[in-house]
Formats: sequence, structure tokens, C-alpha cells
Amino acid sequence: MTNSLSGPDPVDGPEPARGPSRRTVIAGTAAGAGALAVTASGAGASQTPARPASPSDWDTCMTVARAILVRDDDDLPLVPRYADILLRTGLPRPRGTAGRPGRKVLIVGAGPAGLIAAHLLRQAGHRVTVIEANGNRVGGRIKTFRTGGHEKAPAPFADPKQYAEAGAMRIPGSHPLVTGLMDGLGLERRPFHLVDVDAAGRPAYRTWIFVNGIRVRRADYARGPQAVNRSFGVPTAYESVPAAQIVRNAFAPVRREIEGKEDRELVEGWARVIQRYGHMSMFRYLTEEAGLDERTIDLIGTVENLTSRLHLAFVHSFIGASLISPDTAFFELPGGTATLVDALYERVEDLVRLDRRATRIEHGDGGVTIDTVSEGRGPGPVRRETFTGDAAIITVPFSGLRHIPVVPALSYGKRRAVTELHYDAATKVLLEFSRRWWEFDEADWKRELEAVRPGLYRKYQLGQTPADGSLLGAHPSVPRGHVSDSQRVHYAATRLVSRDQPEAAGVIGGGSATDNPNRFVFQPSHPVEGSPGGVLLASYSWSDDALKWDSFDDEERYPRALAGVQDVFGQRIEVFYTGVGRTQSWMRDPYAYGEASVLLPGQHTELLPHVRGAEGNLHFAGCHTSVKPAWIEGAVESAVRTALEVHSAR
Repeated sequence: MTNSLSGPDPVDGPEPARGPSRRTVIAGTAAGAGALAVTASGAGASQTPARPASPSDWDTCMTVARAILVRDDDDLPLVPRYADILLRTGLPRPRGTAGRPGRKVLIVGAGPAGLIAAHLLRQAGHRVTVIEANGNRVGGRIKTFRTGGHEKAPAPFADPKQYAEAGAMRIPGSHPLVTGLMDGLGLERRPFHLVDVDAAGRPAYRTWIFVNGIRVRRADYARGPQAVNRSFGVPTAYESVPAAQIVRNAFAPVRREIEGKEDRELVEGWARVIQRYGHMSMFRYLTEEAGLDERTIDLIGTVENLTSRLHLAFVHSFIGASLISPDTAFFELPGGTATLVDALYERVEDLVRLDRRATRIEHGDGGVTIDTVSEGRGPGPVRRETFTGDAAIITVPFSGLRHIPVVPALSYGKRRAVTELHYDAATKVLLEFSRRWWEFDEADWKRELEAVRPGLYRKYQLGQTPADGSLLGAHPSVPRGHVSDSQRVHYAATRLVSRDQPEAAGVIGGGSATDNPNRFVFQPSHPVEGSPGGVLLASYSWSDDALKWDSFDDEERYPRALAGVQDVFGQRIEVFYTGVGRTQSWMRDPYAYGEASVLLPGQHTELLPHVRGAEGNLHFAGCHTSVKPAWIEGAVESAVRTALEVHSAR
């Protein structure tokens, strides 16, 4: 990605020959036959051929393919059976078990996987205890900043009606288990606008792409991408091709392995994808298979959100690309995704022991013993408690399980998976505004700014507004007392003063992309009933981009995020800022240990078969045990699978 405002000079021919770049060394040699392994000692360092990766064996590739498609060993779909168990019949009663007492089952972790497995097992007659480290809430990475809920949380924003998602914020219509579960629990769902819409709900593509100092509407970029593309210096062949189309074209050979296929042929198609591309990073695939140059990769990385994950597995991004597209229908829950957790928790609340962090797990023929300790964050003393059972389902992320001794030791493959499974970083910065300015047209802006101070509309156009932060929250609609002195100081220090005042955004939902630190900005798809304001997802970033935000404390993070939004939308948004923000770093979260298991090249075949397997009377659930990490659907799949495992061993 090029950070220069003017961008590099356009490139009309092949780039001059040059040595390996840092990205080539880091991402390209992950599994590259013939690639060079370069030592860190700089110029003149010795170069030795990297060891080529051996192709994965076919049986392992078939196992991973079945996990992707959720098929059994006979290649039959498991989702219809899982849906029947989850939504209608419950777990089947094994023959000869009538009148026999159920098993005593411990479940570690009260995320969606733990809560659903607990409900299914209790329905089937088992005695269940759920152990949760968090003393304040359940739900794992489903977390809504809101007033009330099962957490009985105080108002997180100046307007107590407002809420926003720290974690899961959209549910694909292509995920039948979670959408069926929401419907079965009587939860209303409504469209989540991944693409901004007009007043009639039709896709509008009016959100911004702002990179290399060039600002353009997405619709205009799709019609004429030349200015943006040339700012990256792409070869002539790609100057007139939108970034999304470049990605689609690059993925086309892989899609041909699976498109139009069914049943066994579809499983084998996915297995061929895994065998051929499973050890490739995204960067290696784009260079070696798609033949893209680094400047074109910079373009699509910046505009299509690939930059921070170029070193990660190509297969992960390929699976995601087939799901996250403008053609996929997404949904959200009014009141926040945590309303799903409320409904799941209500069914099993009496089984859940909060404030109990697992510190040691012992297992064997005699059952399972789990030692716990309270967090000690409340007024009471730190306490220890031991739980025993016949079996246990472990749903905590492997990044957290890494710190829990298990005796006797797990198998080598499982231990390796616990140690090496890659968890990525993700950070959100949310800012509250007293008005939904992103929906404004210019007449709205002129009216509202003149209500602050006569002539202010024109002063913003001329870049003549004060730079000391005095206009933060200046609109009459902003509640007083929330913009702190320290925020004003940080804001004045980081504020970008510019006469470049873009036209009114006029968007509902959707997101904008930028090469500044905010990276992606998402507008809410719907207003909160009874509130004239809204909460903007001012920055959504992953991997290294996310870790850079984690360096700042909140009082500095919010003004910096505001400055980044102004870079895209203009200075004048400052008058509606309430001074209240919320932020979530999943890598720093003491219960999540990272956003999700985003796998490295080769980990699908090397680790995934070991991630899912039971170890005696220990079973493993959570979205990291599926091939849908970070999606609720993966957690639901794993809950039904492990509940069946435990139940069948009765």
C-alpha cells in the first residue's frame, strides 16, 4: 500500500528487476518451491533454497473438504441432521438407555457453543455444569455495547438507547443453523446492509474509497477505476479493471474446481483445492498462480481488505470470498447480536457458574476434574473451586487452552494444534454522534451547521474553523459534559486541517475504505428507535493494522479515530461527536485471546484434523473447530457435533 498523497508514478511497462522485498521473504517463502530464504543480516547475506512443501495426502485433504462442506465420512450432508437436532427433535435416544441416568458433563466456556451444547445435553437427560471465566457476561465474541441485557450493563453511550457491536455484527443468510436458531427462538431479524442503500433499500454504492489522496464513490470507481488504480502504479492491463474484478479473475481457476459440482464430485473438488493450494499464502497465490505484480496486489489489498492477511492461508480467504460478497444476504438483530445470547442463556442460566476460570484439567477412566479460580474483580476474595464430571466439552479458544495444564498430556497432534493454531488480531473503535450525519445531504448540513454558529457552513468550506478542538460536540443536540479536556488536546494535536470538504455522504449502511489507520468505516444499517443519533464503526482493522491501534489508550484512541473519519468524510462531522466512544481489542481481551483462528499456510491439513478430535472423555467445540472461524454458524455446528459425541458415549 502506498501512503504518499500523490501516489507513485504510473507504470506502463514491466517493473525493473529488483531483489526480494520484505513481503516476498515473509509471505512468499512460506511454502514456495524455488523461493529464496534470506537471512536477516542484510545485503550480501547468504541465500539458500527454501525447502519445498510436500503435497498433503489425499485422505487428509478429503477430511478437510468434508469439514468445509459439513459432510460425514460417507460424504452425506450433516447440516439437515444437525438442524433437526437443534430445532426440532433434540438428541436421539440411544437404544437400551431408557431409565438409565444421564452423564455428568462439564462444559468449559459459555459462548454460543457452550450454551447450545448445554441445552441439548440437558434436554437429553444429562446433568450439565457450564464453567465460565467471565464474571459479568456470557456469549464469548458475541458482545454488544448496550444498556441492560443479561449483563445488566450501565449505559455505554451518552444516549442510553444506543448500542453497537464489539464482536459479531452480521449473520449470513447462507448459514442455516444460526438463522434457523434465531427464528426458532422468536428473534426478529432484519437486513444488514453490507453495501449502502438508498431510501428504497436498493444498493447505491455511494460510500467512499479514499486512498493515495484520491476520494471516489464506489459506484464511480466501478465505472472508472483509472485514477485510483494508476495511483498505485499498476500495469496498463489493470488500469481499467476494478479491484474486486481483479480478485474475482484471480480466484476463477480455483472456483472452477468446485462450481457446478455436487455430492462426491464437490467433496473431491474441494479436496483438490486443499491439496494444490493449502500450503500457499494469499501473497504466494496472487503472485505465482494469478501472476499479479506487487503494485496490483497493493491495490486490491487496500481496496478489498487483503493487505493485513496476505501472509495467511489462501484457503481461508478463498472460503471467505465466496461468502462476503455484495450478492450475499446478511442479517442483524434489532437490539444487538447479544439478544441471541440472552435467549440462549435464559434456557440454561441455572447451569452456568460465572467467574470460574479453568486452571487445570485432569482426565482419565475415572472421569474429568477441572480446577478453577475466581477472577477476584468484585468485592469478594479470590476463591478456588473444583468440578468433577464423566466428560467435558472444552470450548475455549486454543490460544486460551494453551495456558491450562491438561493431565495426562493430550496427544502430540492435539498439543501441536493447541500450541500453533494461529489467532489473528481485530480491533474496533466506535464513536457516538448526536445526529446521523452520514445520511445528510448538503441542505441538511447547511441547516445544522448554521444552528451551531451563523456562517459556520461556509467556514468549513474555506478551512477557516478553529483547530483547538473547541468545535468538538458544538451542536446543540450534543449532551454536555462528555468531551473531556484530554480528548480535546489529543484531537487538536492530531486533527488534519484541510480545505478539502467532500460533498455530503448521503448513505445508509455500507462501509468506506481508506489507506489511513482507520482502514474501514461502517455506518449502521438502521436507526435506533427513538434516537436521532447513531454509533459509527469508525475503525475496523485486522492483524497488524489492529495491533497498531492497541498501542493507544482510550482517551487518545477516540480522537485519533475521529480524525481518521474526518480524513474521509470531512472536518465538519466534529460538531456532532458526543465525546463517547467504545473500543474492543480481541487480542487484548482476557477471555478471547484473539479475534479468531485465522489459519496460516498449511494449517488446514497439518492441524485441523487434530483440532476437532476427542481425546478420551474430553471433547472440543467452538468456531475454531470448524472451517467457519469467527462465524456463529461454526460455533453452532460444533455444539451439535460435540453434544452428539458425548450423548452417543452414554
